Amino acid sequence: MSPRRNRIKIAADHEPAGPAAPTGGSLRRTENYQGEEWVVQTVAGTAGRHYRCPGCDQEIPPGVGHVVAWPMHGAGVDDRRHWHRACWGARERRASNLLRGRGAPKY
Repeated sequence: MSPRRNRIKIAADHEPAGPAAPTGGSLRRTENYQGEEWVVQTVAGTAGRHYRCPGCDQEIPPGVGHVVAWPMHGAGVDDRRHWHRACWGARERRASNLLRGRGAPKY
C-alpha cells in the first residue's frame, strides 16, 4: 500500500485571491486587522527558533510552518508577530485577555 498524500491539486488557470506575490519561497499578502492594514507572510518555520503566538500564547517550535504578520505602516522588525495559521485565521473571534502563566517565558 502506498502512503497517503495530502496535497491540494490546483488548476493551472487558478490564481490566488488578493494581491499575493511570491517572495523568497513564501506568499506575502495584505489583510485588514484591528482597523489597519497588515502584511502577512506564510513561512516554513526553518529558522530554528521558538516563537510565542499572540493568539493562543503557546510556543511555535522550530520546523512548524506558521504566519508572520506586521502592520503595514509599522516601525519594522520589532512589530513582526509569529502566529499559528489557525490562530491568525481565528484572530477576530478570540478574546485578547490571555494571561501567561508565572513560569512561562516572555518571548
